[in-house]
Amino acid sequence: MLKPNLNELGKLAKDTHIETKKYFDKLKKKTPKNLDYVMQDLHNAEFKKTDCLDCANCCKTTGPLFTFADIERISKSFRQKPQQFVEQYLRIDEDNDYVLKSVPCTFLDNDNKCFIYDVRPKACREFPHTDRKKFNQITDLTLQNVAICPAAFNIVEKMKEKMPL
Repeated sequence: MLKPNLNELGKLAKDTHIETKKYFDKLKKKTPKNLDYVMQDLHNAEFKKTDCLDCANCCKTTGPLFTFADIERISKSFRQKPQQFVEQYLRIDEDNDYVLKSVPCTFLDNDNKCFIYDVRPKACREFPHTDRKKFNQITDLTLQNVAICPAAFNIVEKMKEKMPL
């Protein structure tokens, strides 16, 4: 199994993009009954050997969506009103979602640790979403994430190997 470094990841994701997209299209048409169990196993196995603090590419290159619950929880931890938090850190994007004003993430420390880890947004807690139920419904998102997250790339490559369609 490849262990792509960040310099190679973009190229590897691009090189496998068409193949992976075709695989995901087939997956949507004929979803194996055990897909979510297999994905959970692949996800768990990958994250036993992957330390996100070694990478943090997701925090450096993309910003999460902030739900109202996220905003409430984080602003409370800052002892701010939600509106103050929004004004200070967030903007509304083209999809009308709250996102960070800029990347890399404002809350990322120099050692790749998150200042708000205990109250981080749901999108951060669940990234790269490879263990989500009804995985076949988020294949478009996963196709984007394999170019950002080496672990997601490895999980998808292992998936194609373990569940040929």
